Amino acid sequence: MAKVSANYEVVYIIDPMLSEEDTAALVAKFKTLAEQNGSAVEVEEWGKRKLAYEINDRTEGYYVLMNFTSAPAFPKELDRVLRITDGIMRSLIVCKGE
Repeated sequence: MAKVSANYEVVYIIDPMLSEEDTAALVAKFKTLAEQNGSAVEVEEWGKRKLAYEINDRTEGYYVLMNFTSAPAFPKELDRVLRITDGIMRSLIVCKGE
């Protein structure tokens, strides 16, 4: 049976009140997690941007885009980890197909 994999895109927003070191550590953490569970990992840091609406009294967030290829089980786990990680304000994972 062939291992099924698909391309995914995740955008997550980091609390802008975190230090540069903490922000870099979070980006590295999720990149490493994606590399351990998938392949073709690309990370694009968009930096601080104004939010469309306030989240936790913040009007800005540090945006990060990550693309990767993995089996369908990993994005569910990634979503769970993003939700429970302090400093992550919002995240969205989208499947871009095969």
